[in-house]
Amino acid sequence: QVQLVESGGGLVQAGGSLRLSCAASGGFLHNYAISWFRQVPGKGREGVLCISKHGDATAFSDSVKGRFTISRDNSKNTVYLQMSNLKLEDTAVYYCATDLGPFCFPQASTDEYDYWGRGTQVTVSS
Repeated sequence: QVQLVESGGGLVQAGGSLRLSCAASGGFLHNYAISWFRQVPGKGREGVLCISKHGDATAFSDSVKGRFTISRDNSKNTVYLQMSNLKLEDTAVYYCATDLGPFCFPQASTDEYDYWGRGTQVTVSS
C-alpha cells in the first residue's frame, strides 16, 4: 500500500520561499502522477499543482502560476513543491495525493484520489 508523507512546511515571511517534499513508501512513486493540494479551515481542498508520471507539470490554480513549481526525483521516490514569493493567502495545510494513475486531471474531484499524506502546515506571515 502506498503511503505518502509530506515535509518541509513551516513559518515564512511574505515574499519568502519554501520547498515541500512528498515522499512515498510502499510503492514506486515514478509510476504515478502526484498532485499537491492545500486546505484552509472551513474550506475544501484546493488543487495546486500536479506532475505526471512523465514529469509534465499541470497547474490546478492560476494563483500559483509563476510562483510555485513541481518536480520529482524518482531515485529518491520524492516529489517536490517549490514555493516562491509566498503570499499571506498561501497559508494552508498542504497535502500530496495520488490516484495511482500516470496523468494529471485538473477537473478530477478529490474523491478520486486514493492516497493522501497527512499534510504539512505552511504559514506565511506579514
